Amino acid sequence: MNQKVLKTLEYHKIIEKLTEYAASEPGKRLCRELEPSSDFEEIVQAQAETADAVARVRQKGSVSFAGISDIGGSLKRLEIGSSLSIHELLAVSSLLTCAARAKNYGRRQESELPDDSLDEMFRSLEPLTNVNNEITRCIISEEEVADDASPGLRHVRRQMKITGDRVHTQLNAILNSSRTMLQDPVITMRDGRYCLPVKAEYKSSFQGMVHDQSATGSTLFIEPMAIIKLNNELRELEIREQKEIEMVLAALSMELVPYVETILINLKLLTKLDFIFARAALARHYNCSMPKFNKNGYIHIKDGRHPLLDPKKVVPINVYLGKDFDLLIVTGPNTGGKTVSLKTVGLFTLMGQSGLQIPAFDGSELAVFDEVFADIGDEQSIEQSLSTFSAHMTNIVRILEKADSHSLCLFDELGAGTDPTEGAALAIAVLSFLHNMKCRTMATTHYSELKVYALTTPGVENACCEFDVETLRPTYRLLIGIPGKSNAFAISQKLGLPDFIIQDAKSRLEEGDEAFEDLLASLEESRVTIEKEREEIASYKSEISRLKSRLEQKEERFDERKDKLIRNANEEAQRILREAKETADQTIRQINKLAQSSGVGKELEAERTKLREKLDKVDKNLSLKNEKGPKKTISPKKLKIGDGVKVLTMNLNGTVSSLPNAKGDLYVQMGILRSLVNIKDLELLNEPAISGPGMDLMKKNNTGSGKIKMSKSFSVSPEVNLIGMTVDEAIPVLDKYLDDAYLAHLPKVRVVHGRGTGALKAGVHKHLKKLKYVKEFRLGDFGEGDTGVTIVTFK
Repeated sequence: MNQKVLKTLEYHKIIEKLTEYAASEPGKRLCRELEPSSDFEEIVQAQAETADAVARVRQKGSVSFAGISDIGGSLKRLEIGSSLSIHELLAVSSLLTCAARAKNYGRRQESELPDDSLDEMFRSLEPLTNVNNEITRCIISEEEVADDASPGLRHVRRQMKITGDRVHTQLNAILNSSRTMLQDPVITMRDGRYCLPVKAEYKSSFQGMVHDQSATGSTLFIEPMAIIKLNNELRELEIREQKEIEMVLAALSMELVPYVETILINLKLLTKLDFIFARAALARHYNCSMPKFNKNGYIHIKDGRHPLLDPKKVVPINVYLGKDFDLLIVTGPNTGGKTVSLKTVGLFTLMGQSGLQIPAFDGSELAVFDEVFADIGDEQSIEQSLSTFSAHMTNIVRILEKADSHSLCLFDELGAGTDPTEGAALAIAVLSFLHNMKCRTMATTHYSELKVYALTTPGVENACCEFDVETLRPTYRLLIGIPGKSNAFAISQKLGLPDFIIQDAKSRLEEGDEAFEDLLASLEESRVTIEKEREEIASYKSEISRLKSRLEQKEERFDERKDKLIRNANEEAQRILREAKETADQTIRQINKLAQSSGVGKELEAERTKLREKLDKVDKNLSLKNEKGPKKTISPKKLKIGDGVKVLTMNLNGTVSSLPNAKGDLYVQMGILRSLVNIKDLELLNEPAISGPGMDLMKKNNTGSGKIKMSKSFSVSPEVNLIGMTVDEAIPVLDKYLDDAYLAHLPKVRVVHGRGTGALKAGVHKHLKKLKYVKEFRLGDFGEGDTGVTIVTFK
């Protein structure tokens, strides 16, 4: 990709932001070296890596790659048999520690398979834990090696301590006996030797070796003769200590030699992962999405936002190019957003081909181009000299020499800076040449001739940046398919230019130009009208949908009431029929007793049998049998605790309080009644509805307070938010909420108290310990709110 377009589209600013998110210097170097690729497979792979990193960060949080440094030189020294310094060994240890941290972060559950594009890299990391532990055991810091790094070092340092103690004992004795000769009663060090500050006049009286004197010459730093031998011993021990340290470093270096290749692979993998996760961090910062890529030159950006503009002010644009047309001409007034639209398309292409996600809506599509060319000038002055035109034309000539059907060309104010007639002709000639080569091109212009060219040429489309004449402000919306008006007369009139001047200007317009501008104005009015009508239609559709939903709900309630009335009527009819049967049987028995002597018993029995059969037939027709099963079979996997269901055999509504076992049996809570039923006997309700024996008691309550209380307890939220409250304010709220939740038979609830100072959390935990109906409570896990929430389980 040519370097000029990277500068023109401010690609380097994106790279600077990307570099900030890399944690290591090798990772930052990869970020700085990132350039767009034209290899389709390479781009798709890079985009997959970025997307997988974004997904991991969203699921697990970020991972730190701090501690990675370029240790390539140290590994080369190991290969040739050299020993590493403390600093180099600590750098290797830091790399191995980072590898262990990254490998642990990269582990995933079996259920999370199949692998993503990063799994192989995480699996290939080798932390070399044993070797790393040995380095950290032996080396405490940049300046210190541990005493127990080797037996020899431990012995030498013990001897140094003993000798040092003897030196201090001797010096303290001399200091106490010669206090009058000393400038200060202190022990000092000069040239690594212990000395005493002796007054200059006592030089001849104090036996020892002079090492230094003060600036005034009044004090001499003398090593007493009595400790010279001990100081010599101490110096020899220091030399031996240094040799022992060198032996420790050599031994540690030798342990690393077999793993040089492994460490080098770790370095490369961690550097690449740091680079990939920096791309993911950039994507999260700009709220990006992964674009789809094609080889057909098709671009479709949905709600694209230029990443270098203020996210609170930038207006998303929708751009498509390359399918029905390959040349898009954007017109409209200055400061309307034409250049921003141009730069957005170019920068998104560069970012996408670099493996970076783009700040646009999901499903946006980009094409892979071999080259991107841009002639975008920052000159916005009224006066443009010949040199400016020459500079732009020189750039255009270079673009025309190199552009082909696999290129994207962007031109800002094509043909500007010279005579309008000639400039428009040149612009049309340049665009026609690129259009004939099937080069994907986007250009901005003020020339009406280019608007006509777009309207009359197949494969060329107009677009404009919308402008509100009433407020004299651009809306920054890009409208494809509509040429833009310059609005010069309207803007001038709003700004106060006299009407007679404007009328004079209009009279000087050629008839064709005026008619064309009027046509554009008519098109613009039609577009605004159509958009308003479209919005009204969408509003009507939404209202119709709401009314339809309400009607369906009313029909369902009507059907329920109808079924209830029929059921009540059948029950009443059955009661009357039973009474009639009992009366008839009793009457027949009496008649039988009276008729035994008359010899008509058989006839009476036959009549009684006929009557009973007739009554049984009526009873059968009126009997309540649940011949129909559930309207829709419930899948055990989709059933959740708390779901509203209807128990068909009992004709009661309730909530699921346990999941079904292997036979499909589960417990359902129906008011105060809890019963074991089979899943085949259940019908899923849209909303939890509670009914049962306890509900009859509620209906008998004249005040209705019991019904309100029961309804509230069964509609309680699964969590309560106490953030912002003091402990005294929170406890009554918590008490009321836990009572409602317990009555609603919720198995557990979530208490949100936040982190803060910890006072609210402590107060909540202290209060929970006192509640007898609380089985246990714990802080939330990762994904539940962490230490900012408490999960409470009821008995």
